[in-house]
Amino acid sequence: MLAKIERLISEINKLHSAFSRDYFETGKVQKVNLKHTLPNVPIEHILSYRLNLHESINDYLYRADLYDIAYFYRVKTSESILAKIERFKQRSEGYPVNSILNDIFGVRIIISSQEITQVMECLDFWKEKYGLKNWYLRDKDEYIGIHIYFKNSSNFYYPWELQIWDKKDAERNIQSHQKYKRYFV
Repeated sequence: MLAKIERLISEINKLHSAFSRDYFETGKVQKVNLKHTLPNVPIEHILSYRLNLHESINDYLYRADLYDIAYFYRVKTSESILAKIERFKQRSEGYPVNSILNDIFGVRIIISSQEITQVMECLDFWKEKYGLKNWYLRDKDEYIGIHIYFKNSSNFYYPWELQIWDKKDAERNIQSHQKYKRYFV
């Protein structure tokens, strides 16, 4: 399973790079430095990216070597993006957009406790090997999961997220998401 998780990371990283190049490097879309804070990044820029990603992500996933890996994915809804933006506008310190909207595209895989331990031992190596933005273990609001972020060394590309959950935490994590992340529904 460890080899499959590494392949999942590698493939997401390649997909992120391919989609981001196809979207931002054509000259058709204005590039905005996402290290800027929310007032300096137009909402239309964010929502246009989200819509384009939503419409085309399956074309990219189809080409990935992921057919034998059980994973889930989603493109964040416009409503969820706008709610997240509103939450961060309430904070006194300014956060870069690529730290706030680092999960417009998200993938999730659920594995055993033993596999979680093995993954944790490899993450620093994989971060270096694949040039990942960062990773961390989130343990907050009745939720526990590993979060890995992809940005391919560009502040002009919206990061993508991979969540790795321990199967024993999955039900509680879903309940936490419903309680803390979907209040706008």
